[in-house]
Amino acid sequence: MHSHNHALEARRSDSRRRLWIALAINAAMLAVGVVGGILTGSLAVLADAGHVLSDVGSIALALVAAGLASRPAGGRRTFGYQRSEVLAALVNGLLLVAVAVGVAVAAIGRLGDPPGIDGAGVLALGAFGLAGNLAATLVLVRGKREDINLEGVLRHSVADALGSLGVLVAGAVVLAGGSPIVDPIVGLLIAALILASSWRLIVEPVDVLMEAAPAGLDVEGMGAAICAEEGVRSVHDLHVWTVTAGFGALAAHVVVAPASDRDLIRRRLEVLLNERFGIDHTTLQMEEEAGDALLQVEETPRNS
Repeated sequence: MHSHNHALEARRSDSRRRLWIALAINAAMLAVGVVGGILTGSLAVLADAGHVLSDVGSIALALVAAGLASRPAGGRRTFGYQRSEVLAALVNGLLLVAVAVGVAVAAIGRLGDPPGIDGAGVLALGAFGLAGNLAATLVLVRGKREDINLEGVLRHSVADALGSLGVLVAGAVVLAGGSPIVDPIVGLLIAALILASSWRLIVEPVDVLMEAAPAGLDVEGMGAAICAEEGVRSVHDLHVWTVTAGFGALAAHVVVAPASDRDLIRRRLEVLLNERFGIDHTTLQMEEEAGDALLQVEETPRNS
């Protein structure tokens, strides 16, 4: 368990460092994007800046969650605050949906009467945003991808990079003499990309909060593997869940043959569950198989 905690803390430390770098990059992009969007009159630029604003908020939330998750367990919180990472990822997913809806509504409103935009300015801002987003994405993508908290920020960053690419396209089309309607169309495409990137950030945290088994884990195969161990007769009340990213847990009642060495079987099962299924936080209740005549109830004659 000590090595497991050490691995978790090492992952969180690396994630925090990457998040701070991404926060600095996004703060600079936000300032440039807001000013540039106002000066050029481009919805695509403002939409991209709005997404960057959500990125800044998501990174700040992720940093707070990572800090909370590192706090030691105690009192009523026997697992500590580790699920704060999961909650942060869920909030980030919902924020992405809200941003996508807001951008889509604004874009639809402009489709009928698209205002003129400064193509050269939009093109320059798109190039700046794309460079910044690619830098932030590169920093984040090299982190531990099983960290759903880090993954939430990475999804924001990737969607931003695609949004900046859309801004570049809008600026280039307008600069080449094309219709300014391309700007709200690009805004709609950015909204769709943002919405798509939010899917995992909603589904995975909900699975964790609903006590689902870790993704990709064959629970029936795990039960069969436990029963195949020498001395094991059956297993029941098998529960597998995820506490936070990279921290799976298991509890089960294991029925063993009479006169078996329960401690030896339990240790063998712990090694099996760790090496084959990646679960090293286990609670196994060992039960000896009962004989048919274990409990006999006979009527006692009453004294007359």
